Amino acid sequence: MKTLIVLGVVGAIAQLIDGSLGMAYGVTSTTLLVAAGIAPAAASASVHFAEIGTTLASGISHHKLGNVDWRIVRILAVPGAIGAFAGATILTNLPADVAKPVVGAILLTLGLYVLYRFLALGGRRPEFKGRVRTGFLVPLGLVGGTLDSLGGGGWGPVGTTSLLSSGRVEPRKVVGSIDTSEFVVAVGGSLGFLIGLGAAGIDWGYAAALLVGGVIVAPLAAWLVKHLPARVLGTAAGGLIVVTNSRTLLVWAEVPSSTTTPLLLTLVAVWIALVAWAVRAEKALRDDDETRDPPAGPAVAHDPVPARG
Repeated sequence: MKTLIVLGVVGAIAQLIDGSLGMAYGVTSTTLLVAAGIAPAAASASVHFAEIGTTLASGISHHKLGNVDWRIVRILAVPGAIGAFAGATILTNLPADVAKPVVGAILLTLGLYVLYRFLALGGRRPEFKGRVRTGFLVPLGLVGGTLDSLGGGGWGPVGTTSLLSSGRVEPRKVVGSIDTSEFVVAVGGSLGFLIGLGAAGIDWGYAAALLVGGVIVAPLAAWLVKHLPARVLGTAAGGLIVVTNSRTLLVWAEVPSSTTTPLLLTLVAVWIALVAWAVRAEKALRDDDETRDPPAGPAVAHDPVPARG
């Protein structure tokens, strides 16, 4: 019971991040499940089944707030589902001792990508002109969906970052569209895992706990997308993913603890420093905005100047 409660909290935190940033639910949840000793395929399967519910709730919330570009969702979702099904099939056929380092490496790479996205690109304010081409969206869906199943996450880091970098879609609609289309991707990945692992190979209790936690905070996350400093939360999530998966790979490689512990402590220290930098950068950006656009003060009444006769 204690494990399920912890997973519920993990699901809530992961959904808060994902619904606000358009990424990191799957990567965060799968990272923590694999670190707890769950096989990569079973971890990714549990996360994908949970995502069927969390992405549905998130999509409805984003739609109500006007955060969804339905053209992007229509084009992106089907290739994403096909890629997710293919990735699930590949992962379920990998031996466990091979899958763990492969998934750990994918998650570590995605974590570094999340950090890069929110540290290097966090201050950009692109102009949003035109619309994203179908020829860009279809391969993006295939690649993002495949990585999503292989790593238990990847749809958001690949899709959100790519759409933002295109400079053609405003951020709130990028997040809303990626979260909404992920419902179809989660269904495709879940079907692949169900065929590859069978119902007995999926821990439904873990999936349910992640689902409940995620659904509870989905409306809040959709609302926060307009108010939360994305750079700070993205940096915190990326650092958590990097540190946790670095540990997974070091343990898999049987690196002695005398080496592992200092390395991990160093990574944690760097992570804390990056979060602190993100907080300062966000504050400086906000102060700069206030300096350029000072709030209008109260109107001051002036006595009329008497006419000179």
